[in-house]
Amino acid sequence: MRSFRLFFSYLRRFLAPFVVVAVVGCSAQTPETPKALERRIHNEIRTQLGVPPNVEITLGQRHESKISGYDTLPVTLSAGDRKLELQLLISKDNKTLARLETFNLAEDVMAKIDVKGRPVRGNPEAKVTIVNFDDFQCPFCSRMHETLMGDILKDYGDKIRIIYKDYPLTSIHPWAMRAAINANCLNAQKSAAYWEYADYVHANHELIMGPQEKRRPQSEQVMALDKAAFDQAHKHGLDARKVTACVQAQDQTEVRASMAEAEGLKVESTPTLFVNGERMSGALPESVMRAILDRALRAEGITPPPPKEQPKVNIVPTPGALPK
Repeated sequence: MRSFRLFFSYLRRFLAPFVVVAVVGCSAQTPETPKALERRIHNEIRTQLGVPPNVEITLGQRHESKISGYDTLPVTLSAGDRKLELQLLISKDNKTLARLETFNLAEDVMAKIDVKGRPVRGNPEAKVTIVNFDDFQCPFCSRMHETLMGDILKDYGDKIRIIYKDYPLTSIHPWAMRAAINANCLNAQKSAAYWEYADYVHANHELIMGPQEKRRPQSEQVMALDKAAFDQAHKHGLDARKVTACVQAQDQTEVRASMAEAEGLKVESTPTLFVNGERMSGALPESVMRAILDRALRAEGITPPPPKEQPKVNIVPTPGALPK
Protein backbone atom coordinates (compact mmCIF):
# COMPACT_ATOMS: atom_id res chain seq x y z
CA MET A 1 0.00 0.00 0.00
CA ARG A 2 2.90 2.35 0.56
CA SER A 3 3.75 2.21 -3.17
CA PHE A 4 0.19 3.26 -3.97
CA ARG A 5 0.45 6.19 -1.55
CA LEU A 6 3.68 7.32 -3.20
CA PHE A 7 2.09 6.93 -6.63
CA PHE A 8 -0.92 9.06 -5.70
CA SER A 9 1.40 11.64 -4.16
CA TYR A 10 3.40 11.68 -7.38
CA LEU A 11 0.29 12.23 -9.49
CA ARG A 12 -0.94 15.13 -7.38
CA ARG A 13 2.41 16.85 -7.27
CA PHE A 14 4.01 16.29 -10.63
CA LEU A 15 1.27 15.98 -13.26
CA ALA A 16 1.89 18.67 -15.84
CA PRO A 17 -0.76 21.42 -15.92
CA PHE A 18 -1.79 20.38 -19.43
CA VAL A 19 -1.12 16.80 -20.46
CA VAL A 20 -2.00 15.84 -24.03
CA VAL A 21 -2.38 12.19 -24.94
CA ALA A 22 -3.08 10.92 -28.47
CA VAL A 23 -5.89 8.38 -28.22
CA VAL A 24 -6.35 7.50 -31.89
CA GLY A 25 -3.91 7.18 -34.81
CA CYS A 26 -3.47 9.80 -37.50
CA SER A 27 -5.27 8.31 -40.52
CA ALA A 28 -8.96 7.89 -41.30
CA GLN A 29 -10.32 4.84 -39.50
CA THR A 30 -13.48 2.86 -39.06
CA PRO A 31 -15.49 4.36 -36.18
CA GLU A 32 -14.72 2.54 -32.92
CA THR A 33 -17.27 0.92 -30.67
CA PRO A 34 -17.68 2.46 -27.20
CA LYS A 35 -15.94 -0.57 -25.63
CA ALA A 36 -12.96 -0.28 -27.97
CA LEU A 37 -12.61 3.45 -27.27
CA GLU A 38 -12.85 2.87 -23.52
CA ARG A 39 -10.11 0.22 -23.74
CA ARG A 40 -7.84 2.61 -25.66
CA ILE A 41 -8.44 5.38 -23.10
CA HIS A 42 -7.61 2.98 -20.27
CA ASN A 43 -4.42 1.93 -22.03
CA GLU A 44 -3.29 5.49 -22.74
CA ILE A 45 -3.94 6.69 -19.17
CA ARG A 46 -2.06 3.71 -17.73
CA THR A 47 0.86 4.20 -20.14
CA GLN A 48 1.15 7.99 -20.10
CA LEU A 49 0.71 8.41 -16.34
CA GLY A 50 2.60 5.25 -15.33
CA VAL A 51 -0.39 3.82 -13.44
CA PRO A 52 0.65 0.59 -11.64
CA PRO A 53 -1.14 -2.64 -12.66
CA ASN A 54 -2.92 -2.97 -9.31
CA VAL A 55 -4.45 0.52 -9.50
CA GLU A 56 -7.91 0.37 -11.04
CA ILE A 57 -9.00 2.96 -13.63
CA THR A 58 -12.71 3.84 -13.76
CA LEU A 59 -14.17 6.17 -16.40
CA GLY A 60 -17.15 8.32 -15.49
CA GLN A 61 -19.88 9.74 -17.72
CA ARG A 62 -18.51 12.31 -20.17
CA HIS A 63 -20.34 15.62 -20.33
CA GLU A 64 -20.09 19.06 -21.90
CA SER A 65 -17.06 21.12 -20.85
CA LYS A 66 -16.25 24.83 -20.99
CA ILE A 67 -13.46 24.16 -23.50
CA SER A 68 -14.62 24.35 -27.10
CA GLY A 69 -14.28 21.03 -28.93
CA TYR A 70 -13.88 18.96 -25.74
CA ASP A 71 -16.06 17.05 -23.29
CA THR A 72 -15.19 16.50 -19.63
CA LEU A 73 -14.31 12.89 -18.76
CA PRO A 74 -14.16 12.05 -15.03
CA VAL A 75 -11.53 9.41 -14.20
CA THR A 76 -11.04 7.65 -10.88
CA LEU A 77 -7.82 5.87 -9.91
CA SER A 78 -8.29 3.55 -6.95
CA ALA A 79 -6.27 1.10 -4.87
CA GLY A 80 -8.05 -0.34 -1.86
CA ASP A 81 -9.59 2.55 0.06
CA ARG A 82 -7.42 5.19 -1.62
CA LYS A 83 -8.89 7.12 -4.54
CA LEU A 84 -7.77 9.96 -6.77
CA GLU A 85 -10.27 11.86 -8.92
CA LEU A 86 -9.10 13.41 -12.21
CA GLN A 87 -11.06 15.58 -14.60
CA LEU A 88 -9.76 14.93 -18.10
CA LEU A 89 -10.84 16.48 -21.38
CA ILE A 90 -11.64 14.34 -24.41
CA SER A 91 -12.03 15.85 -27.85
CA LYS A 92 -15.37 15.58 -29.64
CA ASP A 93 -13.73 13.44 -32.34
CA ASN A 94 -12.25 11.11 -29.67
CA LYS A 95 -8.72 11.67 -30.94
CA THR A 96 -7.22 13.59 -28.03
CA LEU A 97 -7.24 13.29 -24.26
CA ALA A 98 -6.04 16.23 -22.19
CA ARG A 99 -5.87 17.51 -18.64
CA LEU A 100 -6.36 21.18 -17.84
CA GLU A 101 -5.42 22.51 -14.41
CA THR A 102 -7.05 25.70 -13.17
CA PHE A 103 -5.74 27.83 -10.29
CA ASN A 104 -7.88 29.88 -7.93
CA LEU A 105 -6.14 33.25 -7.71
CA ALA A 106 -8.68 34.46 -5.16
CA GLU A 107 -7.68 31.76 -2.69
CA ASP A 108 -5.41 32.72 0.22
CA VAL A 109 -3.67 29.56 1.37
CA MET A 110 -2.37 31.13 4.57
CA ALA A 111 -5.92 32.06 5.58
CA LYS A 112 -6.71 28.33 5.69
CA ILE A 113 -3.95 27.63 8.23
CA ASP A 114 -4.93 28.20 11.84
CA VAL A 115 -1.86 29.42 13.73
CA LYS A 116 -3.70 30.67 16.81
CA GLY A 117 -1.93 29.46 19.92
CA ARG A 118 0.93 27.88 18.00
CA PRO A 119 4.47 28.58 19.25
CA VAL A 120 6.51 31.07 17.24
CA ARG A 121 10.22 31.44 16.72
CA GLY A 122 11.55 34.63 15.20
CA ASN A 123 9.58 37.86 15.10
CA PRO A 124 5.89 37.27 16.01
CA GLU A 125 4.94 40.41 14.04
CA ALA A 126 6.98 39.54 10.93
CA LYS A 127 5.37 39.91 7.50
CA VAL A 128 6.94 36.67 6.24
CA THR A 129 5.63 33.48 7.84
CA ILE A 130 7.00 29.96 7.51
CA VAL A 131 4.47 27.28 8.44
CA ASN A 132 6.07 23.85 8.64
CA PHE A 133 3.88 20.74 8.79
CA ASP A 134 6.19 18.59 10.88
CA ASP A 135 6.55 14.97 11.97
CA PHE A 136 8.81 14.46 14.99
CA GLN A 137 9.93 10.99 13.85
CA CYS A 138 10.59 11.93 10.23
CA PRO A 139 14.36 12.05 9.46
CA PHE A 140 13.83 14.60 6.66
CA CYS A 141 11.92 16.79 9.12
CA SER A 142 14.90 16.64 11.44
CA ARG A 143 17.16 17.85 8.63
CA MET A 144 14.74 20.67 7.83
CA HIS A 145 14.52 21.57 11.51
CA GLU A 146 18.31 21.79 11.73
CA THR A 147 18.38 24.07 8.67
CA LEU A 148 15.62 26.37 9.90
CA MET A 149 16.92 26.63 13.45
CA GLY A 150 20.54 27.18 12.46
CA ASP A 151 21.82 30.11 10.42
CA ILE A 152 18.38 30.74 8.89
CA LEU A 153 16.91 31.71 12.25
CA LYS A 154 20.11 33.54 13.19
CA ASP A 155 20.23 35.63 10.00
CA TYR A 156 16.50 36.10 9.31
CA GLY A 157 15.07 35.90 12.83
CA ASP A 158 14.01 39.55 13.05
CA LYS A 159 12.31 39.42 9.62
CA ILE A 160 10.44 36.09 9.70
CA ARG A 161 8.34 33.99 12.03
CA ILE A 162 8.48 30.19 12.09
CA ILE A 163 5.42 28.19 13.12
CA TYR A 164 5.13 24.40 13.34
CA LYS A 165 1.92 22.46 12.73
CA ASP A 166 1.46 18.75 13.38
CA TYR A 167 1.29 16.16 10.62
CA PRO A 168 2.53 12.85 12.08
CA LEU A 169 2.65 10.07 9.50
CA THR A 170 1.26 7.51 11.93
CA SER A 171 1.25 4.62 9.45
CA ILE A 172 5.05 4.61 9.28
CA HIS A 173 6.12 6.54 12.39
CA PRO A 174 4.67 4.84 15.48
CA TRP A 175 5.64 7.46 18.06
CA ALA A 176 5.25 10.64 16.00
CA MET A 177 1.73 11.21 17.36
CA ARG A 178 2.88 10.85 20.97
CA ALA A 179 5.76 13.28 20.46
CA ALA A 180 3.39 15.83 18.91
CA ILE A 181 0.98 15.53 21.83
CA ASN A 182 3.81 15.82 24.37
CA ALA A 183 5.09 18.95 22.64
CA ASN A 184 1.62 20.49 22.71
CA CYS A 185 1.30 19.67 26.41
CA LEU A 186 4.39 21.80 26.97
CA ASN A 187 3.20 24.56 24.65
CA ALA A 188 -0.01 24.86 26.66
CA GLN A 189 2.10 26.45 29.39
CA LYS A 190 5.22 27.84 27.69
CA SER A 191 6.23 27.98 24.04
CA ALA A 192 9.95 27.91 24.88
CA ALA A 193 9.46 24.45 26.41
CA TYR A 194 7.79 23.31 23.18
CA TRP A 195 10.71 24.51 21.05
CA GLU A 196 13.39 22.97 23.24
CA TYR A 197 11.51 19.68 23.23
CA ALA A 198 11.30 19.88 19.42
CA ASP A 199 15.03 20.63 19.27
CA TYR A 200 15.80 17.63 21.47
CA VAL A 201 13.59 15.10 19.69
CA HIS A 202 14.68 16.13 16.20
CA ALA A 203 18.35 15.97 17.18
CA ASN A 204 18.21 12.68 19.09
CA HIS A 205 16.35 10.08 17.05
CA GLU A 206 19.06 7.49 17.61
CA LEU A 207 19.19 8.17 21.33
CA ILE A 208 15.40 7.75 21.56
CA MET A 209 15.11 4.71 19.27
CA GLY A 210 18.50 3.09 19.71
CA PRO A 211 21.04 2.39 16.96
CA GLN A 212 19.81 1.22 13.56
CA GLU A 213 21.16 -2.29 14.06
CA LYS A 214 19.40 -2.74 17.42
CA ARG A 215 16.31 -0.64 18.01
CA ARG A 216 14.99 -0.27 21.53
CA PRO A 217 11.56 -1.76 22.34
CA GLN A 218 8.70 0.58 21.51
CA SER A 219 7.82 0.94 25.20
CA GLU A 220 11.32 2.25 25.94
CA GLN A 221 11.11 4.74 23.07
CA VAL A 222 7.83 6.05 24.48
CA MET A 223 9.41 6.36 27.93
CA ALA A 224 12.29 8.36 26.44
CA LEU A 225 9.84 10.77 24.76
CA ASP A 226 7.88 11.26 27.98
CA LYS A 227 11.02 11.74 30.05
CA ALA A 228 12.20 14.43 27.63
CA ALA A 229 8.87 16.23 28.08
CA PHE A 230 9.06 16.01 31.87
CA ASP A 231 12.65 17.28 31.78
CA GLN A 232 11.54 20.35 29.83
CA ALA A 233 8.63 20.92 32.20
CA HIS A 234 11.05 20.90 35.16
CA LYS A 235 13.59 23.11 33.38
CA HIS A 236 10.98 25.76 32.55
CA GLY A 237 9.16 25.62 35.88
CA LEU A 238 5.87 24.36 34.46
CA ASP A 239 3.04 22.90 36.52
CA ALA A 240 4.29 19.31 36.72
CA ARG A 241 0.89 17.82 37.59
CA LYS A 242 -0.75 19.40 34.54
CA VAL A 243 2.03 18.25 32.22
CA THR A 244 1.91 14.72 33.64
CA ALA A 245 -1.87 14.52 33.28
CA CYS A 246 -1.68 15.83 29.73
CA VAL A 247 1.08 13.41 28.69
CA GLN A 248 -0.74 10.46 30.25
CA ALA A 249 -4.08 11.40 28.65
CA GLN A 250 -2.61 11.50 25.10
CA ASP A 251 -5.59 13.48 23.78
CA GLN A 252 -5.26 13.50 19.99
CA THR A 253 -7.88 16.21 19.32
CA GLU A 254 -5.48 19.07 18.60
CA VAL A 255 -3.13 16.96 16.48
CA ARG A 256 -5.99 15.41 14.50
CA ALA A 257 -7.35 18.88 13.74
CA SER A 258 -3.95 19.91 12.38
CA MET A 259 -3.78 16.74 10.29
CA ALA A 260 -7.23 17.41 8.82
CA GLU A 261 -6.16 20.96 8.01
CA ALA A 262 -3.05 19.62 6.25
CA GLU A 263 -5.07 17.14 4.24
CA GLY A 264 -7.40 19.97 3.19
CA LEU A 265 -4.29 21.69 1.82
CA LYS A 266 -3.32 18.44 0.03
CA VAL A 267 -0.27 17.93 2.24
CA GLU A 268 0.84 14.32 1.82
CA SER A 269 4.45 14.25 2.99
CA THR A 270 6.70 15.82 5.58
CA PRO A 271 8.18 18.25 5.86
CA THR A 272 5.81 20.48 3.87
CA LEU A 273 6.34 24.22 4.27
CA PHE A 274 4.31 27.25 3.30
CA VAL A 275 6.15 30.56 3.04
CA ASN A 276 3.51 33.28 2.70
CA GLY A 277 1.44 30.78 0.74
CA GLU A 278 4.21 29.31 -1.43
CA ARG A 279 4.39 25.55 -0.92
CA MET A 280 7.61 23.52 -0.68
CA SER A 281 8.06 19.86 0.17
CA GLY A 282 11.08 17.97 1.42
CA ALA A 283 14.21 18.86 3.36
CA LEU A 284 15.36 21.95 1.47
CA PRO A 285 19.04 22.93 1.41
CA GLU A 286 19.87 26.14 3.24
CA SER A 287 20.74 27.92 -0.02
CA VAL A 288 17.29 27.15 -1.45
CA MET A 289 15.58 28.26 1.76
CA ARG A 290 17.47 31.55 1.67
CA ALA A 291 16.42 32.20 -1.93
CA ILE A 292 12.77 31.55 -1.04
CA LEU A 293 12.90 33.84 1.98
CA ASP A 294 14.72 36.58 0.06
CA ARG A 295 12.00 36.50 -2.59
CA ALA A 296 9.23 36.63 0.03
CA LEU A 297 10.89 39.52 1.86
CA ARG A 298 11.32 41.56 -1.33
CA ALA A 299 7.66 40.97 -2.16
CA GLU A 300 6.84 42.63 1.17
CA GLY A 301 9.21 45.54 0.49
CA ILE A 302 11.78 44.31 2.99
CA THR A 303 15.50 44.15 2.25
CA PRO A 304 16.85 40.62 2.82
CA PRO A 305 19.93 40.12 5.01
CA PRO A 306 23.28 40.16 3.19
CA PRO A 307 24.28 36.90 1.49
CA LYS A 308 25.97 34.36 3.71
CA GLU A 309 29.74 34.56 3.49
CA GLN A 310 31.27 31.49 1.93
CA PRO A 311 34.27 30.02 3.76
CA LYS A 312 37.54 31.02 2.18
CA VAL A 313 39.51 28.23 0.61
CA ASN A 314 43.27 28.56 0.53
CA ILE A 315 44.62 26.89 -2.58
CA VAL A 316 48.15 25.65 -2.16
CA PRO A 317 49.80 25.10 -5.56
CA THR A 318 51.54 21.83 -6.18
CA PRO A 319 55.32 22.00 -6.67
CA GLY A 320 54.90 21.50 -10.39
CA ALA A 321 52.66 24.56 -10.56
CA LEU A 322 55.04 26.94 -8.79
CA PRO A 323 56.26 29.82 -10.95
CA LYS A 324 59.81 29.46 -12.21
